[in-house]
Amino acid sequence: MYENELLKKAAEVREKAYAPYSDFKVGAAVLTADGSVFTGCNVENASYGLTICAERAAIFAAVAAGHKDITALAIVADADKPVSPCGACRQVLAEFARGAEVFSANLSGGKRSWKTEELLPDAAFAREGS
Repeated sequence: MYENELLKKAAEVREKAYAPYSDFKVGAAVLTADGSVFTGCNVENASYGLTICAERAAIFAAVAAGHKDITALAIVADADKPVSPCGACRQVLAEFARGAEVFSANLSGGKRSWKTEELLPDAAFAREGS
């Protein structure tokens, strides 16, 4: 049930994305262990290295609010197929979302899902207790 709710929140925040260079808007929503939900969208910059992905924006919002245990992530983008997180986002997921479910959907209703460990096998973890 929470999958659809997270995807809905990701789709809503996608509309707020700032993507004047790629015109590729992405929204993300994360669910924390205590049931809190945080959202984020991609924000581009003329210097592409300063761009932030929706997934990391949502995770960083959760961390800034004191939540470091992500249990699920939802991503929505307008693409032919549901998109998977980029490499940088996969490493951040490995840090804060071990064992989490990752859901992705496109605007045509296509869906796909993974576990964090499937996206970045053999990841290194720095957090205590990891």
